[in-house]
Amino acid sequence: MTVLRYPFRPTEGLVPHPRYAQLREEGAPVRIRMPYGGEAWLVTRYADVRTVLGDRRFSRAAAAGRDVPRARPPMDSPEQIISMDPPDHNRLRTLVAKEFTARRVESLRPRVRQIVDTLLDALTDLVARPGTPADLAAGLAWPLPVTVICELLGIPADGHGSVRTWTEMTLALGADTRHAEIADARDHLNTYLADLIARRRTHPTGDLLSDLIAARDHADKLSEEELVRLGVTLLISGHETTASQLGNFVYLLLSDRRHWQRLVADPTLIPRAVEELLRYTPMAASVDFARIAIEDVELPGGRISAGEAVLVQLHAANRDVTVFNHPDELDLARTYNPHLAFGHGVHHCLGAPLARMELQVALAALTSRLPDLRLAVPPDEIPWRSDRLVRGVRALPVTW
Repeated sequence: MTVLRYPFRPTEGLVPHPRYAQLREEGAPVRIRMPYGGEAWLVTRYADVRTVLGDRRFSRAAAAGRDVPRARPPMDSPEQIISMDPPDHNRLRTLVAKEFTARRVESLRPRVRQIVDTLLDALTDLVARPGTPADLAAGLAWPLPVTVICELLGIPADGHGSVRTWTEMTLALGADTRHAEIADARDHLNTYLADLIARRRTHPTGDLLSDLIAARDHADKLSEEELVRLGVTLLISGHETTASQLGNFVYLLLSDRRHWQRLVADPTLIPRAVEELLRYTPMAASVDFARIAIEDVELPGGRISAGEAVLVQLHAANRDVTVFNHPDELDLARTYNPHLAFGHGVHHCLGAPLARMELQVALAALTSRLPDLRLAVPPDEIPWRSDRLVRGVRALPVTW
């Protein structure tokens, strides 16, 4: 059996490696060797990815705390919600789900608009004259999501910068030489949240963190360790991916300004465009978060035996021609779009409604306030981060 070394090449930019399309067309899961933890099956077809994500015979809990195939040094633990199976997973998810319903998120839209406008005011004030470059990543893409999730959780404004620094480091792919830095960043986050929880326990403020403390203290639904880890998970997942994707989306729209001009001319397309950009844009720099088959499972392309690790490639599934017409085209008016950008099954991203709303608000503000926005350098000169689990620009110089 051939075993492919993974990743296929260092990830930089937003062009998927052509090997993914080849593997998807061949259909069968393939064996890959990860940088840490050994070999796993890689699944790329849409139907197979949905099966692995949605079938409880593929367990996240069975992978937690084990030396499973992965892209970075170990960081999972059984106490994290992303490493749990039902019913434990359901118990924690239920506690926070009410904060991320479509209705609750929609009530936050005016505040998100206010944050976006404030950030764009500051960004445009920095520009001395039209045509002067400004960094849209630093000025909008990064501060917007971290401000929103920190306000939701009740993180004081003076802690937002530290939270962003620590969460960025926890998602580093992490050569062995950086393992200590990654562990140190997670320790800082854990300590910060534990201290804040202690303060909120004495002086609750009506935010999500205070609500979780009440669940811990009054209903005994959370252990203290679960409370801290859940807070950390919400901080990391609540802003890193949205920040990266906002920069990625604007980069794609401005790289071919016909797309940008289409949204400027017809802003009613923005919700549909966000869904298409979610489908089209590869987010993960590497597959991660293995699942373990707890019994033999027959997929259309082959059998996964009990005890074997499986990894899924979401962006490959989102380019499956059996599901999406012309999948390699960016079609901002696409109507049928059952993409898997937020996952599937019990671990479907809890914050998907919030991420969608932030991306919609940001694109609506940019297209209305800065219709002449353009890249300040050629697309191939945009710098990319190459040491994170999530793809993203290192900077996004723009003019208008």
